[in-house]
Amino acid sequence: MNIEKFQESMYKLIVETSTILPKDVRRAIKAAKERENAGTRSAMSLATITNNIKMADDNISPICQDTGLPTFKIKTPVGVNQIELKAAIKKAIALATKNGKLRPNSVDSLTGDNSGDNLGDGTPVIKFEQWEKDYIDARLILKGGGCENKNIQYSLPCELEGLGRAGRDLDGIRKCIMHSVYQAQGQGCSAGFIGVGIGGDRSSGYDLAKEQLFRSVEDVNPNEELRKLEDYVMDNANELGIGTMGFGGETTLLGCKVGVMNRIPASFFVSVAYNCWAFRRLGVEINPATGEINEWMYQEGEKIDFAEEQGEKEAASSEPSTDFITLKAPITEEQIRQLKVGDVVRMDGRMYTGRDAIHKYLMDNDAPVDLDGQVIYHCGPVMLKDEEGTWHVKAAGPTTSIREEPYQGDIMKKFGIRAVIGKGGMGPKTLAALKEHGGVYLNAIGGAAQYYADCIKSVEGVDLMEFGIPEAMWHLQVEGFTAVVTMDSHGNSLHEEVDKSSLEKLAKFKEPVFK
Repeated sequence: MNIEKFQESMYKLIVETSTILPKDVRRAIKAAKERENAGTRSAMSLATITNNIKMADDNISPICQDTGLPTFKIKTPVGVNQIELKAAIKKAIALATKNGKLRPNSVDSLTGDNSGDNLGDGTPVIKFEQWEKDYIDARLILKGGGCENKNIQYSLPCELEGLGRAGRDLDGIRKCIMHSVYQAQGQGCSAGFIGVGIGGDRSSGYDLAKEQLFRSVEDVNPNEELRKLEDYVMDNANELGIGTMGFGGETTLLGCKVGVMNRIPASFFVSVAYNCWAFRRLGVEINPATGEINEWMYQEGEKIDFAEEQGEKEAASSEPSTDFITLKAPITEEQIRQLKVGDVVRMDGRMYTGRDAIHKYLMDNDAPVDLDGQVIYHCGPVMLKDEEGTWHVKAAGPTTSIREEPYQGDIMKKFGIRAVIGKGGMGPKTLAALKEHGGVYLNAIGGAAQYYADCIKSVEGVDLMEFGIPEAMWHLQVEGFTAVVTMDSHGNSLHEEVDKSSLEKLAKFKEPVFK
């Protein structure tokens, strides 16, 4: 094999997977957009999402800034040197990271050090399998941390909130799957996709669940019982009313695929792998002699081209009737107290990024800048430095905020921070602090990394780079950065409301269906 050609093929696969959403996923998103009621927050979110997809196409930049932990599934003919292939894949990963097509996401679990090139022990994940066919089947999925954290595993029998007992049978499995959709809420960037693995042990069950995500959204399960189960979930999960980003709405789930394997008598696991709307997985067939791509996978059927001008037009017509409220830091408590859940805010001026490492640091240290009246953006951007040493934002969507729940309220009060931007909402400790201190939580559209990167007009500085690019505190100058107030200073939380209403709706599915 020409190993250099194979490395080039892997680089193409990585770039395409990161920047261009597959045809089947585009069709699912278009169908969701058509189902959504006009003028709602979910309609606005879907308009932003489709615009973002088009921008990623045009810019050849990551659809979402969280390019996850790259996971390859590769089938090779007998005799192919898998050691050489693995080395070539790692070189392609490092090059794609250097070129801003992947975010550096490989972090030492003990020290927190970021390798900077997505390489390290266990990263990327490469799973080989031999087969009797005469070509290499190489598939890649980029699954971000927000949706990865909403994976869930059930051990049957168990008691499920809203659904009661789930037994060791098909109906118990049904309850687990419905509960998995409920528990994800908007934190996994709904509307999303789920892969389900029935059986196995704890590790093989999750492997089976993730394997289902490599299936086409539109395929038909050859197992009749599983086909009926998939159809049931798709027919009923959207009745929960969680909606896009957890804002409420008509579409919560875009796809459900279920696989089954044997288990031991003592264990009965149902494992669910959740994936956000930015469902980035592609595959290629490669000539084992030349290393070149013969054919791309997941390319069947119509490709929906979300034209940017159409997206902008629809975004304008889909926005809620609420007038935009423009804010610019430093923000006063009086301005914050005037905001309420449902308001759409446009931010201009300065904001600072801050994720897990920053929040932990600020608990015990002074801030590197004056944060009084300022805005913190839960974001780990993809950044590139040009030859003149100037940083440029390549992708900059929000990260899941709930991880900062132990810190957020204390940090806002300690430094005088008035607004936090993220996705998925936060918990009761933060809500209480917002009310006491006079703060607000703004929910940006998860995965819309190109849309928000376009709102960032310049990078004015950076602090704490020792934490790595995603975790550093970036000083960003923004214009027209749009987000929705979902937690206000009066004790109101849209996330709390949607969680409560969806739990009530979940209880409707308590009675047996499959016997």
